[in-house]
Amino acid sequence: MFFFSMACAVAVANGYYIHPLIAPVGEDFGVSGTLLGLVPAFNQIALALGILLLLPLGDRINNRKLVITFVAGQFLALLAMATAQDFRLFVVASSLLGFATITPYLLPAYVTKRVRPDRIGHVTGIMSVGITVGLLGSRAGAGVLGHYFGWRSAYWVGTALTLALLIILPLIMEKDEKLRDDSEPQESYVALIASLWPIIKTMPDVLLAGLLQALSFGFFLALWLGIGLHITSAEMGYGVDVVGYLALLAVSNVFVAPWSGRLADRIGAEKARALFAVAQLVGAILLIFAGQSIWIMILPIMFSNFGGASMDVANRTILFGRAPEIRTRLMTIYIVIMFVGGGLSSWLGTAAYAWGGWDAIVGVSLVFASLIMGFALWGLRLHKT
Repeated sequence: MFFFSMACAVAVANGYYIHPLIAPVGEDFGVSGTLLGLVPAFNQIALALGILLLLPLGDRINNRKLVITFVAGQFLALLAMATAQDFRLFVVASSLLGFATITPYLLPAYVTKRVRPDRIGHVTGIMSVGITVGLLGSRAGAGVLGHYFGWRSAYWVGTALTLALLIILPLIMEKDEKLRDDSEPQESYVALIASLWPIIKTMPDVLLAGLLQALSFGFFLALWLGIGLHITSAEMGYGVDVVGYLALLAVSNVFVAPWSGRLADRIGAEKARALFAVAQLVGAILLIFAGQSIWIMILPIMFSNFGGASMDVANRTILFGRAPEIRTRLMTIYIVIMFVGGGLSSWLGTAAYAWGGWDAIVGVSLVFASLIMGFALWGLRLHKT
């Protein structure tokens, strides 16, 4: 479980080194504003496309072979980003990196098929620790590395860690995996992808979980892109290392993920999800008082990150409670919706800051958190009926 969770952390982190480094990357390539926002936006949209086209294969093809292929793709994309001398090449490599980032969304489904149903929430929480460490640790590590050694150093470290995954994961995953009944006819790839739509129509709670996570993840990305631009602005005057230190403080939230999973097992994932939405709303409201104080900013960051990480645990617990034979496809629907929202929010975060500064980021965060709260309450009512 530890190695699988940390593998998720490394694979997730690769796509988010850009967030604390967005200002120095822009300076190095001579771009700014909306054009610079295309890097994280295209990365997230390419990730959604990759998950749509590749993740369903996890229900049919040996997961070990898939993971090795995807991690190798990440390795090559990171190497291209670390050595890129042209902004267009950097954007293309970042998009390819997103397209190949399937591992952290395949491994949780792989693991939950191997535990008892009454432990799914708890195990999902443990796997989510890795995802949260990757999301926040990438900001902490990249911020500090970028400040002292230049932005490319973060991508070199990411390349080395991804190479380590290529060595470790083949050793701990099953070589022979029974994924289907041989007496059943083999589905074509087109039929496999087409089967997503009937699942969406017959399981509205899956669609709602994806929408909630799209809003939650969008809130997270827009906020952290805004923080990266705000703290390093002339008005605040801090370096990118301070963004890393703030992210490092927020990493402490990973310790509550297993607790969030156990809570979802105990009271029901829908009820737990509504409680986590309250935490995100409180975090968004507290941003109003952060202003120019980096110390006050810590509190809303902690609330919003706790609520966001726990919201993901609750949503995944709902999905992983479904039939194992379609679990990877359920994750596909969930993650695609999530990253389409993430891609749009990445662009929205940089565009909002360029338009209205920190106040615009606060406004965007309040809108996202309010929508999350409303849909979480609707999901609770839907579950009861």
